Amino acid sequence: MSEIRIGLIGGGWMGKAHTTAFHNAKMIFGDDMPVFEIVSDVTEDAAKAFAEQMGYVRYTADWHDVVSDPAVDLVDVATPNCMHYEMAKAALEHGKHLLVEKSITLNSRELDEMMQLAEQNHLILAEAMTIWHMPLYKKLWDMLRGGEFGKVQMITVNFGSFKEYNMENRFFNLNLAGGAMLDIGVYALSVVRSFMDEQPNQIISQWKPSPTGSDEQATILLQNPSGQMATVALSMHSKQPKRAMISCETGYLEIMEFPRADRAVFVDAETGKRTEITCGESKQALYYEMTDMEDAVQNADASAMQLPYSKDVMDIMTKLRKDWKMQYPEEQW
Repeated sequence: MSEIRIGLIGGGWMGKAHTTAFHNAKMIFGDDMPVFEIVSDVTEDAAKAFAEQMGYVRYTADWHDVVSDPAVDLVDVATPNCMHYEMAKAALEHGKHLLVEKSITLNSRELDEMMQLAEQNHLILAEAMTIWHMPLYKKLWDMLRGGEFGKVQMITVNFGSFKEYNMENRFFNLNLAGGAMLDIGVYALSVVRSFMDEQPNQIISQWKPSPTGSDEQATILLQNPSGQMATVALSMHSKQPKRAMISCETGYLEIMEFPRADRAVFVDAETGKRTEITCGESKQALYYEMTDMEDAVQNADASAMQLPYSKDVMDIMTKLRKDWKMQYPEEQW
């Protein structure tokens, strides 16, 4: 494929961020790729304004036009979580490679169906999850595989936002798939899964619902068959640091601002010596996502997109919400 023609669904701030990152990727891949073919937004005027600002050839107020457009190779879904499944499924059914903003779906049933469609149609399916693509994490995973830290024993992750109690916004509104799990928990659990040797099989939790019934805060304990353990604390109305601590046999890694981290500190267990490990730039997080996605489509190799990890994380999140009996309106488990 000499060029990738992109169709974007969703002209909000995330759609703009994705497009900007794809623009930056052009500096790597050449002037003839990618091509910004068509964008859809909630109104034609909004779509037109976005297209003119961000360089899309055409625009529409109907997202169906994007997924059915024969000129489009890759559909980028940058809409609220509650809309992902219908749009993503339609794109795959029309033979489009697909990048979906996190969380990729509401639940495991939806993701399983999409993965089956992608496999049947020989398509790249991926979640736009920064952690899979940050150079720092790739470096740390390589160092871990090389034995530099010893085996991972325990992981602790915190992520808390202070969102105002507006029950109509996407953070709390069940009709918009609100709640901590799909908004910030997906980051925390992605870090956990990426540093574990295998999927956790023992999961327990406590949670507190918001006035709408969405998950406002939760504490989660996880353990896998290898004995590796993790603790995750999430909150939507209580600020916490974005902090991950990876405890290994020879010391521990501390990663601040972990969703887009470019720096970690390793503390030696015996000497207490602190060693800084740096790689990449946090401000380029979406650029790393988009270049990996373009590579995947160009080379028909989805390995860098880490879909199996996304699947494992979705299975954990689905189990937890089932335990809590927190089901979104019209959602089918």
